[in-house]
Amino acid sequence: MKTKSRFYRFFNRSVGDSPAKRVVIHFVLIIACIISIYPALRVFSVSIRPGNRVLSTDLAIIPAGATFEAYASVVRDKDFLLWIWNSFFITITTSAIGVIIASTSAYGFSRWSFPGRNAGLIALLMTQMIPAPMLMIPLYILAYKLGLINTWRGLVIAYSVSTIPFSIWILKGYYDTIPIELEQSAMIDGASRMGAFYRIVLPLSAPSLAIAFLFNFTSAWNEFLLARIMLQKKEMLTWTLGLRQIQGQFQTQWAEFSAAAIMISVPVMILFFLSSKWLVSGLTLGSVKE
Repeated sequence: MKTKSRFYRFFNRSVGDSPAKRVVIHFVLIIACIISIYPALRVFSVSIRPGNRVLSTDLAIIPAGATFEAYASVVRDKDFLLWIWNSFFITITTSAIGVIIASTSAYGFSRWSFPGRNAGLIALLMTQMIPAPMLMIPLYILAYKLGLINTWRGLVIAYSVSTIPFSIWILKGYYDTIPIELEQSAMIDGASRMGAFYRIVLPLSAPSLAIAFLFNFTSAWNEFLLARIMLQKKEMLTWTLGLRQIQGQFQTQWAEFSAAAIMISVPVMILFFLSSKWLVSGLTLGSVKE
């Protein structure tokens, strides 16, 4: 019991953590970072290996004879820049449309009570329980009937169908934490309902809007199945379809494949770094004083 009480005090001191506790916490965090980063380092290692050593079992991060020829080859000999542009256009459009529709829809669910409100929220949640492959056939049929095959707008609509319901739930829960008195004060000062929404609610909801945007971005950026069945034109391929072309039937250029994967991950990392301040922001601290 004495040992247990010491252990409990060691890991549950809320103020003035001991140096030993800090050492343990930092050690665990360092190990977790190494475990997370090492696979990415291995991919980078494969991307800079010479062509005759791609399948080597050497564990060195920087192999002998390292070269960036695979990066140059991907940009020079493949349509890599076109794939990136197509993916960016589709992803940014999907994310923007998703946030616009979700922000206004979530506001309605949060601020008004109307018949079918709870049923609508449950229906939106249920759509997230349907496996993505099961949506491929109905979405393809609708796109074919509407003439949206091999079009970017067809793919944007298909992506938005799967991302908007979850974004509505995220934003609705956040709007519920914003005191309605703030909007009422703005309307007393002469603002309209929409004016209060744009000037009060949206600025306070920046963290949740960032999360919704990132969710839409990552969902559309990494999607493969819908793009595979809806895009057949070579000039419209996204990066997920473009990387598939690097894979041959009997042989794969693993150095080029790894180099492309590393370059594709850079924009997403930059986006997360730029939006990190919104992700860790408080809810509405300081907006209302009691």
